[in-house]
Amino acid sequence: MRVATALSVAVLAAAGVGHAVVTGLDSDIHRIDPFKDMKNRPARGHGMNVLLVGTDGRDRITAREKEEYRLGGAPCHCTDTVMIVHLSEDRRRASVVSLPRDSYAETPPHVDRTTGDRHKAHPVKLNAAYAEGGPQLTVRTVEKMTDVKIDHYLEVDFISFMKTVDVLGGVRICTVRPLKDTVTGLDLATGTHDLNGGQALQYVRSRHVDGASDLGRMQRQQRFLAALIARATSSGVLLNPIRFRDVTQSVLGSVRADKGFGTNELIALGRAMRGFSPSSSEFTTVPIGQMGYAVKGIGSTLKWDPKKAGRLFRTLRDDKPLAPHRVRSKVLSVDVAPQQIRVQVENGTMTSGLGRRVDSGLAGTGFRTTRAPVNAQDRTLRRTVVRYDPRWDRSAKSLAAALPGSELHAVTGQGPLMKVVVGADFSAVRKVRAEDPARGEFDTVTGDEVICPPA
Repeated sequence: MRVATALSVAVLAAAGVGHAVVTGLDSDIHRIDPFKDMKNRPARGHGMNVLLVGTDGRDRITAREKEEYRLGGAPCHCTDTVMIVHLSEDRRRASVVSLPRDSYAETPPHVDRTTGDRHKAHPVKLNAAYAEGGPQLTVRTVEKMTDVKIDHYLEVDFISFMKTVDVLGGVRICTVRPLKDTVTGLDLATGTHDLNGGQALQYVRSRHVDGASDLGRMQRQQRFLAALIARATSSGVLLNPIRFRDVTQSVLGSVRADKGFGTNELIALGRAMRGFSPSSSEFTTVPIGQMGYAVKGIGSTLKWDPKKAGRLFRTLRDDKPLAPHRVRSKVLSVDVAPQQIRVQVENGTMTSGLGRRVDSGLAGTGFRTTRAPVNAQDRTLRRTVVRYDPRWDRSAKSLAAALPGSELHAVTGQGPLMKVVVGADFSAVRKVRAEDPARGEFDTVTGDEVICPPA
């Protein structure tokens, strides 16, 4: 009885502290009214919709940070990132829809916040709506394009982004290919990386690491959000009132939010998200119907697929999951498809039949094995080795991923055929598949599919 009473008191005290610390933070938030005088808005659906925008504001960044993370130059006073974050009615699911900043959009009639001129409805790129009419025109434009009613508005700049990551102790990101962008300074080798705030900003800002440009960047932003959720939920920050205060104080002190996004909403969200995990989140990008849609006076834009986009936003309004129900697989994403990799297996042990078992396992996950394994000259190998020509290093890394614990040995002039010499450490072939760089454009992934696998 005494133990039960003590636990009850502790829970009540924690709830009281939670309310007190969050109440004290309300005054730190920079308040704006993006919904002022708005009329003819979409009907309210189920759940809650937050318009999350990232701006390129950098006036509070130190000179050292500007140099280290390549944040110099003049800001465009526009939105680098636009996302609709939908929290389900039961608060058990977060659906994040990325809206490309170069999306073809048509603004409603409005007054230009810089010149004071009245504008009729006209075409723009989505990110230009902020420059012309600030948060209010951005909300109006998004609602017009999606027919989704926005309940809350949250605006994050460079400094608030970095603070969020740093106060959580960094975010873990995995990549199956090297990522290098000379514009942002991003330089990540293949593998796992723990990024601080500045490095994470480089990761989500980079557009020049591959041919996917802004679509690839949005995919990395989604991966980052999934990793951020994983970090917040695994570190206990949502269960600890003091830690919750520290994180919230750091974040909210440098963001802009609508007047209705106050103490009660923060407490309710914190409580509801205590049961969150990476699998509770899902990510997608609005379907694109036409790339490079040219508009006079604006340039190249991305035009949405009206039918697919309409279905996506209708699903959001109906508070239904975007990701289809599917059995979670343990398949690891790799850079090069197994079907493109030729493999010769050699048995480097005295275990009879081990070469055939490995050959069969690799063929089963898609590798083009010779189906004729042989015995290696050295039958005393302790560790499995992948021998490869340096010109095919990406293929070699994809093959090694299917053989946990294997070593990579470069052999100049070997050619495209990979050689796997099986050692005594072999346990099983891990299933792998090629990562689809366009997956985020048309398909939905859940957070647990894109975060780093358990060590």
